[in-house]
Parts: sequence; C-alpha cells; structure tokens
Amino acid sequence: MVNKDETQILSVIRQLAKGMIERDITGMNRILDKEYTLTHMTGYVQPKAEWFNEVIKESMKYYSASEVFHTVTVNGNKATATMQNLVDARIWGSRNTWRLQQVMRLEKRDGQWIILNSVASVF
Repeated sequence: MVNKDETQILSVIRQLAKGMIERDITGMNRILDKEYTLTHMTGYVQPKAEWFNEVIKESMKYYSASEVFHTVTVNGNKATATMQNLVDARIWGSRNTWRLQQVMRLEKRDGQWIILNSVASVF
C-alpha cells in the first residue's frame, strides 16, 4: 500500500526526470538540496552546479525516461528511493538508451521532500 509520503517522493523524482528532459534548471533547483551531488556510473561525484551547467550546454542531453521499476523506503523525515528507468540521453557525445538505476536519498523539510543525492548505475 502506497502512503502519502511515498506518493510525494515519487512525484518529486518524476519532476526531476521531467526537468532534466526540459532543461528546467529552476524547477530542478527547487527539489534538489543545495549540496546535491550526482554520482555517475563511472564513479565521478558531480556537484549540482557543474551538472546543471552540463544540462544547460547539452553535453548531457536527456530526451526521454521510461520508468521500469521503483521502490521507496520512508523512515520519518528521511527516505531512500530506487528508480529504474530506460533513459534516452546523449552524455558527453555518446547517445544511447541507458538502463539507468538511481538510488536517491531524500529528506522532508517544511512538508516538502528534497533530493539530497543520487547514485547512478546500470541495471
């Protein structure tokens, strides 16, 4: 049974995917922590500002994301979500449909879930 927090968390994560595709940095910034980091499949830990710059200049261009599977675990005002998506993207010149798994840590602040970080891998 999905509870209210899980529904809100999935909504925030889906907003992030939409923002990545639409290059909506303002919208993405509202749901990502100021210290947000994205750990790439390569192991590179990228700060939010650097990642946003990659999205703006389209060296990381996202075309679509199709959700395959997700799990959400909530513990008070903290949560972990695992999302598996088929992501059509061009990353540093190489376009592919990536089997992307992201494990995200979130925190609820003033009634809103904020994504603290994300660790990407393949599934």
